[in-house]
Amino acid sequence: MAAITNTYTRFDAKGVREDLSNVIYQISPEETPFMSNVGRENVKNTYFEWQTDELAAAVTTNAQIEGDDITSFTAATPTVRLGNYTQISRKDVIISGTLESVDKAGRRSELSYQMAKKSAELKRDMEATILANQAASAGSTSAARATGALLAFLKSNTNKGTGGGDPTYTTTPTAGRTDATAGDLRSFSEALLKDVIQQVWTEGGSPSMVMAGPVNKQNLSQMAGIAGQRFNATGAKPSTVIGAADIYVSDFGNVTIVPNRFQRERDVFVLDPQYASVAYLRPFQTVELAKTGDAEKRMLLVEWGLKVNTEKAHGVIADLNSVLQ
Repeated sequence: MAAITNTYTRFDAKGVREDLSNVIYQISPEETPFMSNVGRENVKNTYFEWQTDELAAAVTTNAQIEGDDITSFTAATPTVRLGNYTQISRKDVIISGTLESVDKAGRRSELSYQMAKKSAELKRDMEATILANQAASAGSTSAARATGALLAFLKSNTNKGTGGGDPTYTTTPTAGRTDATAGDLRSFSEALLKDVIQQVWTEGGSPSMVMAGPVNKQNLSQMAGIAGQRFNATGAKPSTVIGAADIYVSDFGNVTIVPNRFQRERDVFVLDPQYASVAYLRPFQTVELAKTGDAEKRMLLVEWGLKVNTEKAHGVIADLNSVLQ
C-alpha cells in the first residue's frame, strides 16, 4: 500500500540526529608469534656479530696405551663469527589541528589513535620481514639496509622440493634461499615434519615449536602424532568439538603447534626459540617532527635486526603447496 498524500516521513524531515556508535571495530590481527617467543637484546652497531662453536664428532676409537706420551697435538678449531645488519622501519602520521580538536566518535585524540594503529602495523611489518625470504644487505646512501631474515640463515636442517636450494654463506646471509618453482611444490606430510625434527635434534637442538601458515596448520592437525584431546559431554548441554592440533608428540619431545598469519604458506618452521632473538639498535620511539603548519607530525621508528644464535637449532620444511589436504 502507498502512504497517504502529505504524510511527513523521515525522508522529508531535517535535523534528525545521526546514530554513530562510539566504538571503532577493527579485526586486523596483531599477534606476532615469532617475535613474541624469541629473545630480545640490544646492539651497538648497524652490523652486529656473534660467535658459534661446536664439539668435535664423537668417535669410538678413543682408547690409549697405558703410560703413553703425547707427541703431537690436535689442532684447535676456531669459533665461527656470524653477523647481520639492522634495518630501519618506520611509520608516519600527520593530523590537522582542526581534526585533533573536533569532537570525534570512538576516540578522543585522532593523533593518539593513529599512533596506536601504526605501532601495531610496524610490529606486523617486522614479523612478516623476519619470516620472508630476505637476504642481508649493507645498504648504501641510496639503498636501505636490510636484515637477513630467518630463511636466509637456515641451511643445515632442511627438507626442500626439487629445484629448491639452501642458502650458502660463511659469516653473513647475503642471499636468500632458492625457491622451487610452482610445479615442484609438495604436499605437507608427517614424514616431512619428522625428517626435519630429527635433523634438528641430531644437530643438538631441542625443537619446541612448529610454526605454519593457516592452510598447513590445518594439514598438520590431521597428522597421526597429534596428542589426543577429549571432552566429556554430559547432559543436554552443548559439547566442545576439538578440531585443532596444539601439541605434536615427536620421537624427540613434544612441540607446540603455532599458526602464523604473516609467514609464507610454502614454509613450515621447526624452531628452538631460545636460539634466536630480535636485536635493537634503536628501540621503538616516537619522534615529533618539525611543525611547519597547522598540523601535528609524528614518526614511529625502530632500528632492528634478526639474530639467529645458531641456525642448527632450527629447521625448515620448504616448497610446500597451499592446498588443504
